Amino acid sequence: MSVIQKIRDKYAVVIVVVICLAIVSFLLQDAFFGKSSLARRSTTVGKVNGQELDVADYQRRIQDAEAGARQQMPNGNIDEQTRQYIREQVWNQFLNEQIMQAQYKKLGIAVTEAEIVDQIKGKNPNPIVVQQFTRDGQFDRAALQQTIAQAGQNPQIRQALEQLETYIAKSQEQVKYITLIKQGVYYPKWMATQQQADNSKTATISYVSVPYASIADSTIKVTDDELNRFIQDHKQLFKVEESRKVEYVSFDAVPSAQDSTAAIHQILALKAELDTTHDIAGFINRNSDIKYYDGYVSKNAAQVPQKDSIVNLPVGAVYGPYYDNNLIVFAKMVDRKSMPDSVKVRHILIASGGPQGGLPDSVAKKRADSIAVAVKGGADFKALVAQFSDDPGSKQTGGEYDITPSTPFVPEFKDFAFEGTKGQIKVVKTQFGYHVMEIMDQKNIGPAIKVAYLGKSVEASKETNNTAYNAAGDFASKSRNGAAFEKNIQEGKLNKKIADNVRPMDFVVPGIGQARELVRWVNDAKKGDVSPVFTLDEKYVVALLTSIRQEGTAPLEDVRPQVEAEVKKHKKATQIMAKLQTPANLDAAAKSSNQPILKAEGVSFASPFIASLGFEPRIAGASFNKDWGTAKVSTPIEGNAAVYVIKADSYEPVAQPAQSLTAQQAAYEQGVKSLLDQQLFEVLKKMSTVKDNRGKFF
Repeated sequence: MSVIQKIRDKYAVVIVVVICLAIVSFLLQDAFFGKSSLARRSTTVGKVNGQELDVADYQRRIQDAEAGARQQMPNGNIDEQTRQYIREQVWNQFLNEQIMQAQYKKLGIAVTEAEIVDQIKGKNPNPIVVQQFTRDGQFDRAALQQTIAQAGQNPQIRQALEQLETYIAKSQEQVKYITLIKQGVYYPKWMATQQQADNSKTATISYVSVPYASIADSTIKVTDDELNRFIQDHKQLFKVEESRKVEYVSFDAVPSAQDSTAAIHQILALKAELDTTHDIAGFINRNSDIKYYDGYVSKNAAQVPQKDSIVNLPVGAVYGPYYDNNLIVFAKMVDRKSMPDSVKVRHILIASGGPQGGLPDSVAKKRADSIAVAVKGGADFKALVAQFSDDPGSKQTGGEYDITPSTPFVPEFKDFAFEGTKGQIKVVKTQFGYHVMEIMDQKNIGPAIKVAYLGKSVEASKETNNTAYNAAGDFASKSRNGAAFEKNIQEGKLNKKIADNVRPMDFVVPGIGQARELVRWVNDAKKGDVSPVFTLDEKYVVALLTSIRQEGTAPLEDVRPQVEAEVKKHKKATQIMAKLQTPANLDAAAKSSNQPILKAEGVSFASPFIASLGFEPRIAGASFNKDWGTAKVSTPIEGNAAVYVIKADSYEPVAQPAQSLTAQQAAYEQGVKSLLDQQLFEVLKKMSTVKDNRGKFF
């Protein structure tokens, strides 16, 4: 007991301190690494004016948009380019919501429930409602009322109506806002009067110009301070987005001679069956990298390598093998016949059964037959189209279509169009129903061919891919920094390429293609970092990050040539103007500069372009300076290409049709209003604080 008591007495304070430290450490660990961690990764993909967009919400919006896009695609698939477009569209939609809602709130703009009801049920429904409930070119109010009545029992209809109400509310807010803004557009009468006076005459001037090119660039010295000052004084000219610049080396897995030989052996093994098969379509679709096209192509319109040899083949004959880019191909002539290369037809579709809906098949057939009899008897085809056709795509054109052999129409429709005769009328059955068709015209009847192509891609083998990958890996392992990267390129005599302006949300890099993984690395890397090997399509890429450009004003190193040229030009202008001083007349200016006196005619205050000088807005304006008139010579003027001293010789009236001030005011105001429709949101966006963090998540 005495030992225990000694420990208590001697180490009590130490034990208390250790326990306190343990508790603090536990709390800190929970704060920084637990569920409520202070240092946990943010889930905000972006922010506008303080309003955040969470990654889960962003992904949900993207998924909804992609689902809608798939419904519009024939095969239900969307490619990477479409996905990238959808991501940008969803992001811009979020920006629009936040920026515009703030504007609506500031101005007190609101849409009441009574307004929405009126937009749906009122005398003048919203255009989207009219579009949704238009039948045979007429707004069907009964169908609208029936749909509203069904909403109580049908959840899907109720949801669709709620979405419609939301859309109308948003569109009405926008209409009110843009109307208020446009009502503020005003072009004063005094300004219209002044503009007419300014544009009522042209000037003939005499001038002396001292070109900037008369002073050698090498004699003008500039400092970085001067260049940076110019950038700061002209920030609007040098605004840039966040981006990166990379240099990269690509090791392409190009098929070798052995790979080509393997592909040739593979296609030669199929040649015998190609010669003898009776199911050419099935054989091609099973074995070829070029799918079978069961249609005819005009002999003149055929566009294939070795065209002359292929189009003249007898039916059943085979030509090849030959190369078509990365394919090795055999071509077999399946059939040939005479047919037009284009046809104009018109039709009336009576939809029947199936997923498209429509009449029962027997009823649709009887109606189509009756319409065909009426057409043959001289009935007005266009009137019948308007009354009976179930094809909305051709109602406005009287049922007419211009088609070629390659136009994507159902086979039965095309077969009659190309195999029938001009003026023939027939009822044709397709998957959509019964078509009452008339051939209106057939052009350029001539030979057409149907060819089957057995093609095999020449692809890089596993060994070829491994060779390219190993070369890339060896290069990457030796290139630990920018200097080594450049050295290894020189020693290996490799081709270095540059990708400038790589933005955080890019999915495609120019020169490389789809390269999102590379862009992700670029977003997280530091200047001078060398990447690992990226596998991109049929190439292996190693990159060096050479520049990081933050959003805002471009750094001097990125715009040095442009800025140097402008600063040197201004310094030259200062030298020239100091030499000219204030000349008493043009002769004095010509003598001091050793330049001739020249003339320019037709100078207009309304145009910055002068025929003999180019784009010189300061000279155009100075030509009409009332303080100088035709009596005085100007002071030296710093122009775009030279320093000028000018004198107005005379003014001539411009023959132009008289325009009322009211019409001129209206035209100007309408132009500004049209510009608002296109650019108002972009202006509001620039005025907002937008932070885009999506590159860290995707």
